[in-house]
Amino acid sequence: MIPVLAISAWSGTGKTTLLKKLIPALCARGIRPGLIKHTHHNMDVDKPGKDSYELRKAGAAQTMVASRQRWALMTETPVEAPLDLAYLVSRMDHSTLDLVLVEGFKHEAVAKILLFRSDAGHDVQELTLDEHVIAVASDVVLGLEVPVLDLNDVEGIVEFIVRWSAV
Repeated sequence: MIPVLAISAWSGTGKTTLLKKLIPALCARGIRPGLIKHTHHNMDVDKPGKDSYELRKAGAAQTMVASRQRWALMTETPVEAPLDLAYLVSRMDHSTLDLVLVEGFKHEAVAKILLFRSDAGHDVQELTLDEHVIAVASDVVLGLEVPVLDLNDVEGIVEFIVRWSAV
């Protein structure tokens, strides 16, 4: 089973900013990360006027766009149940990955590192430290029952992830 690790926090705490630094640092160590990003917005990766957009809008339940550089599969889910993270992870090609990073999905039963930023408008007591939280990355010292990582020390966080995942 491929290790799955969520990076979770309140909006504006720096999840994407941290992941943009973690991913190349993991790659530099020879670790191949995949990423699943949760969004609450009605997102679309296609553009009106493009053939793929028009064909998908014509009613295709799944549309794959492929080129020599990349391919993307879009699946329409108008009446689906809430997102199932395990299902989404299962759709990834595990033969090309060593680890799946997840942005968001803070209520899922997967290992997660919570982020805490002192100026993000929340109090440390608001952190939900359940059995799935393996660490908290913070910009201030916190006295918690889980390891507290320096939010600004990307290499330290990468080292923690490497040890945790045993990649």
